[in-house]
Amino acid sequence: MSSPKVLFGFHAVGVRLKTAPASVIEVYADPARRDARMKQFLSRAAETGVRVIEADAARLTKLAGSAGHQGVAARVQALEGVRTLDELLDDLAEQGTVPLLLVLDGVTDPHNLGACLRVADGAGAHAVIAPKDHAAGINATVSKVASGAAETVPYFMVTNLARTLGELKERGIWVTGTSEDADKTLYQVDLTGPTALVLGAEGPGMRQLTRKTCDQLVQIPMKGAVESLNVSVASGVCLYEALRQRGG
Repeated sequence: MSSPKVLFGFHAVGVRLKTAPASVIEVYADPARRDARMKQFLSRAAETGVRVIEADAARLTKLAGSAGHQGVAARVQALEGVRTLDELLDDLAEQGTVPLLLVLDGVTDPHNLGACLRVADGAGAHAVIAPKDHAAGINATVSKVASGAAETVPYFMVTNLARTLGELKERGIWVTGTSEDADKTLYQVDLTGPTALVLGAEGPGMRQLTRKTCDQLVQIPMKGAVESLNVSVASGVCLYEALRQRGG
């Protein structure tokens, strides 16, 4: 069994209590916080029967590795999930489900990754894919920012992103990259079929090899003075356009 990990923040811990209470080893709560949100949280924890331990802010900060714990943290067991990207895609094919994937190239900031996972969950994306090198992994900060989505959206870190995109194309998944200098806009392409949306980090964008591997490139229209959007915002724009086209 995998080693226990720490979740913190009301959303991250609350989602785990709701979706997999048996995996929660113990919950830590700051007794100095007695507002309605904490009372509601402790009530939910009590309903699951999980052990609740009082811990002051300093102890919670040390446990979480961040001062943004909101007064709650939990030690949890890692969840058993889909083990590989191929297994996920096989399952989707068996179910007759049209894949919608988010691919992040070079997103190293855990806050950005957490926000991307959150919008991926909201838009119904089936997975987020990133390279093992030059990318953020799942940690407590990502889980907190993701507000529970790090527990629900599969996140696959692959050794060779270009090769993985090639394998997606072999499965009939259309790979659409985003670029400021693309000829077409996001709103001029069909995203109703099997789709992988590829976004690069803010600033450098996609790497050249990733760009060359895409089937098509699109841009998000920018009407103001700024030249680009934060990657999590851009992910939300792209995923929700795919959801809109699919009748979501």
